[in-house]
Amino acid sequence: MRTLLAWATALQVLSLPCLSHSRPTADGGFPPLLDATLADLRLGLDSELFTSVDLVSAYIERILEVNTVLKAVTEINPDALLIASERDAERRAGIDPAKQPLHGIPILLKNNIATKDEMNNTAGSYALLGAKVPEDSTIAAKLRKAGAIILGKANMSQWAASRELVNHEGWSAHGGQAVGAYFPLQNPRGSSSGSAVSASIGLAWAAVGTDTGGSILLPGHANNVVGFRPTVGLTSRYLVIPFSERQDTVGTLTRTVKDAAYLMQAMVGPDKRDNYTDAIPFDEPPDYVAACTDSGLRGKRLGVSRNAMAADIDPTAKTDPEAFEKALDVLRAAGAEIIDDVDLPCALTLPDDNQGQGPSFSVVAAVFSIVGADFLSDLPTKYLNLLKENPNNISSVRELREFTRDSPLEGFPRFDTGSWDNYLKVGINNTAPSYWSNVTAITEFLGPMCLTGALEKHNLDAMVLPTPHSVLMASGLGLPVVSVPLGRSPDDTPIIKSDQGSLILSAPNGPFGIAFSGPAFSEEKLFAMAYDFEQRMNVRPTIKPFISPKTELAQVVRKRCVGDSRDSCGKAFK
Repeated sequence: MRTLLAWATALQVLSLPCLSHSRPTADGGFPPLLDATLADLRLGLDSELFTSVDLVSAYIERILEVNTVLKAVTEINPDALLIASERDAERRAGIDPAKQPLHGIPILLKNNIATKDEMNNTAGSYALLGAKVPEDSTIAAKLRKAGAIILGKANMSQWAASRELVNHEGWSAHGGQAVGAYFPLQNPRGSSSGSAVSASIGLAWAAVGTDTGGSILLPGHANNVVGFRPTVGLTSRYLVIPFSERQDTVGTLTRTVKDAAYLMQAMVGPDKRDNYTDAIPFDEPPDYVAACTDSGLRGKRLGVSRNAMAADIDPTAKTDPEAFEKALDVLRAAGAEIIDDVDLPCALTLPDDNQGQGPSFSVVAAVFSIVGADFLSDLPTKYLNLLKENPNNISSVRELREFTRDSPLEGFPRFDTGSWDNYLKVGINNTAPSYWSNVTAITEFLGPMCLTGALEKHNLDAMVLPTPHSVLMASGLGLPVVSVPLGRSPDDTPIIKSDQGSLILSAPNGPFGIAFSGPAFSEEKLFAMAYDFEQRMNVRPTIKPFISPKTELAQVVRKRCVGDSRDSCGKAFK
């Protein structure tokens, strides 16, 4: 495996000569990479102010600056600079960036989204180190077709947080312990931890993650970025290491809503190798980017549930209650109608009297049973059995558990296998009658009796909640949610430690988000509402990380241009 430190040399070896038509603006024109949007990067590339090689070089240097502390990135693509040079050549040959807005733009993928190249795809485990897939995942293939540069793999909670009973969020044996950048020892949340941290502090333009039960939404909420969880089936999961086929979905972590729209636009669509995409209700996807207008909230009906917000599920949801109330005022001012105090009875458990539907049970326990049965069934059939090379010959969850408990690299017993132990003890797969009875009960309770029932009863376009309160309902039903930065924890916020490990869950300066949750395949409407809200609030730039890289594009271009005799390189620095 190539180490990140090897790139210090690679950057010098693969530098390219300056383009002869750089046209810097009066202020130099180089966007600060902490907050750079696709529009910023597109303008710089298309005006030849900098190249894709410059951009990749800058991001790699930024990763090297902070990764020993933050551990957000597991691997850098050893071919990234060569691919960038190819993209530069394609633009010089006349590629139309209007038709390929992601052309030449570096993106990170969560380390469970397979690529057929020199990178590993391990879900954070040494069990899959060196394994080879037959081809790119559908997501990777779509991004390459769109002209994006896959810069590397982002760290994650190991096996998408399926391994432990009480999860060490952001930790994987292969990647180490990722931490957030907004206060010391910040829990980055999981499982798309590295993707969120990387997007937040500009280690790439954007990152792709997966969400089973909050794995995009909670990292987005905690890391001051937009987390977009699409409807299950809108994006293909082919050659994405599975957790639960009923709940897994591939989505985005970006610095802005419009950037999420651009990235989602490139990834959505049917795939014959993932039958859940058969449910997509359109032949051509809506124009998510065009939906991002300043009138997206006008005339919308938005529900707020006070009883859902009263549930004590996450201290980061209540660090600044006034911020949520101010957000409702912004929504009203934008022309939305707020339907307050919508009853959502699906906080954590079914009531004792459940109208003859069988024994009362915990919603969390039922979901746990469903995803466990999916994991036992899907990991072998939808990933392990498809591998062309499988160095440790792992073909089942039981064999994976044995490897994990026996290998000193996997951190057992400090990092336990409690969830797998329980899945194997119960021993049901996703064709068992008890599996389907749980699916039926959860779908009814979270749906008609709760979220979808409320949407229909009140004729709502979406529910609006602090992000942690949106997770259970949407993930249990496979519905879409977008989380948008809303604020930061006040300076007098008490420090709250995570359940496991030494990380801090809540502290001063901790970002938090607000979520818009809608019915299946309502992404176009969610983009419209979230964008309008984001533009009116403009919260993200006001929340500063306590650690972030210093390397900027201007430095990289200057370094490349030292000794160049042409005037074009010097113009940016006069």
